[in-house]
Amino acid sequence: MSLTFHWFLPTNGDSRHVVGGGHGTPVTAAGGDRPPTVRYLAQIARAAEDVGFTGVLTPTGAWCEDAWLTTAMVSQHTERLKFLVAFRPGFVSPTLAAQMAATYQRQTGGRLLLNVVTGGESQEQRAYGDFLDKDARYARTGEFLEIVRQLWDGRTVDLDGGHLRVEQARLTRLPDPVPEVYFGGSSPAAGQVAARHADVYLTWGEPPAQVAEKIAWIRKLAAGQGRTLRFGIRLHVITRDTSAAAWAEADRLLAGFDPETVRSVQEGLRRSESEGQRRMLELHGGGRDGLEIHPNLWAGIGLVRGGAGTALVGSHAEVAERIREYHALGIDEFVLSGYPHLEEAYWFGEGVLPRLAEAGLWTHPAGPVGPAPATEIPFAGAAR
Repeated sequence: MSLTFHWFLPTNGDSRHVVGGGHGTPVTAAGGDRPPTVRYLAQIARAAEDVGFTGVLTPTGAWCEDAWLTTAMVSQHTERLKFLVAFRPGFVSPTLAAQMAATYQRQTGGRLLLNVVTGGESQEQRAYGDFLDKDARYARTGEFLEIVRQLWDGRTVDLDGGHLRVEQARLTRLPDPVPEVYFGGSSPAAGQVAARHADVYLTWGEPPAQVAEKIAWIRKLAAGQGRTLRFGIRLHVITRDTSAAAWAEADRLLAGFDPETVRSVQEGLRRSESEGQRRMLELHGGGRDGLEIHPNLWAGIGLVRGGAGTALVGSHAEVAERIREYHALGIDEFVLSGYPHLEEAYWFGEGVLPRLAEAGLWTHPAGPVGPAPATEIPFAGAAR
């Protein structure tokens, strides 16, 4: 089975430095030196498409642009790239969401994937008019996905649940293909929803031993539902011609973290209700020492960014080896990002993907690519 790689659209802004946002951080636009215009995001999307990424993830929240609207516009500047659209099921009716997905599929030629985000922060949820607690939000997500999946199957749906109610709901035009559902979460409530409704379970980039435990947990829950899932991992990446060059870039990013910013971000993240965020914080403890928590796995990003806070750092060969290590655990999909996203897409696509192709682990979605060159040649315009 060929590995699948997705990139990231920074709809909160991009920079040669880490741009924060998400989980427990201030619910304002995160900013960055490169505003998230359609023109710039389309550049990233086309780069990702060219080098061989299958899709791109877009975040959701008050700190970034709306994912549905932004990706619908960017999709018109690409040809085959899929869009892993993050959305929160509590903010829109399940019937309308099912209809939106069907429309998206028709207008893009079937290029929608859905990343269902229940919402880990009550304060932000309340700003949108959602006053349920965390466990209730997961229960509502389960009802939401039950309704949506039945609608996509062409059924007429009547459901009177604990949080959602629809009568005689149906779609006049079905999505083709039905969008795959990506879902993450580390709490017991999240696991139950994933086991029943997800196609792909996503975890943030924890060390392999912890990832293996998560996979075993979800597999057992899914088996109890008579289902099997695929597994994916969300990581940042810093890959260069040599290991020294990659770690020098990580050190450059770390040197740019203002101590007061780190303190403020960590204080906010410690208030997060997300179990996944708690696990991210435990990887680095808020300090600048001991950030390589597994060979080539660096927790420095999490000092100033909520959500996914770890990066694969190393030479192209080392990063490819770490990917093989996660794949051996059962990870088949990798959702990656790097700062800035345009340049880093090329570093990974031109440095790592050809090695995985040569090893028989990956095939370019548009056709086979050649092996990695014997002598490393950096792409034109690479940031140094």
